[in-house]
Amino acid sequence: MDYFNYLLTSTNNFEKIILALFGLSLLIQLIYYFFVYSRILFYKQKETSESNEPVSVIICARNEVENLKKHLPLILAQDYFDYEVIVVNDCSSDKSEETLAVLQKKYSRLKISTINEDKKFYHGKKLALTIGIKAAKNELLLLIDADCYPVDKNWINSMQKNFTDKTEIVLGYGGYVNKKGFVNKLIRFDTFFIALQYFGLAIAGKPYMGVGRNLAYRKSTFFKNKGFAGHNHILSGDDDLFINDVANKNNIKIEIDKTSYTRSLPKTNLHEWFTQKRRHLTTAKYYKTKSKFYLCIEILSREIFYLSFIFLLISKFDYRVLLISFLVRSLVQLIIIKKGMNRLQEKGFLFSTLLLDILLPIFNFHLIVSSYFLIKQNKWK
Repeated sequence: MDYFNYLLTSTNNFEKIILALFGLSLLIQLIYYFFVYSRILFYKQKETSESNEPVSVIICARNEVENLKKHLPLILAQDYFDYEVIVVNDCSSDKSEETLAVLQKKYSRLKISTINEDKKFYHGKKLALTIGIKAAKNELLLLIDADCYPVDKNWINSMQKNFTDKTEIVLGYGGYVNKKGFVNKLIRFDTFFIALQYFGLAIAGKPYMGVGRNLAYRKSTFFKNKGFAGHNHILSGDDDLFINDVANKNNIKIEIDKTSYTRSLPKTNLHEWFTQKRRHLTTAKYYKTKSKFYLCIEILSREIFYLSFIFLLISKFDYRVLLISFLVRSLVQLIIIKKGMNRLQEKGFLFSTLLLDILLPIFNFHLIVSSYFLIKQNKWK
């Protein structure tokens, strides 16, 4: 049965509405895949800096002694001519202080700032990061989490080279280590898909977020925009809300060369990941209206596509039209996902794409709704 002929001739108004929603959601999905998610496949940096500038790497750490032992030496052994590493030891109760003292004797470029615990005053990561930024002696700041490590000794150089006179922000990719298990696939696919979104929209001139696992910006930009003052009452958002406030199409670049990536170990069970994810999603409601629109329309169109497909299949609508539509979207999706995985050095979840693509919006919707009713904000550590 012809799609448009059915829309014009059917007397069942409800089915016509569902069919129209199916067609519209398919169109929106194809627009996102062709004009947002595919952008990194063809992205080439147009302009890079010809001169190197000194860099301050900033790490906020709370009870991260094991990660500091493993990852700090990799960061301190970067092949870059002039940089410092500032670790803000934020109220740690483990052996972080002793470990940092030992490392500081070995590496002269390691600087340490310490925040002592005050039980009368609880603070989030933003205070620690602000202290680290104030302590930085260089204009270019490169942020990485304590549980992350650079995959290449040229990480700093790869991120720094993007800073020209007009560039204030550089978005990097922070992926997760590939391990066995469904939860690992789910987390890595979610991280990868979000990267396709924020990279794609940034290339399209509509930047909305970055991740603190791999993010660079100018110290002057931070203070010119009054740091985190606009959302200091929110524990999360040191990365995405700041970028959402400050970034525009003229002052931002992305870096997706394989030497620029960072990695970390993901959570190992759904409960831990849900807690982490909920903390991240609490910031989404504070995004600019246009950013929320871009994200919501994609999630809604995805869910409407699947739900209307199931309904029309049950209602005995011409299955040939449905299957062709479904296969077209799936083929476009798999091609772009596969090429995107190659570009970002990811593997292991391509054949789980359909299931993960259905589950993630459901999980995200549940977490977003539940986050609105949380009285107590989640701690950053």
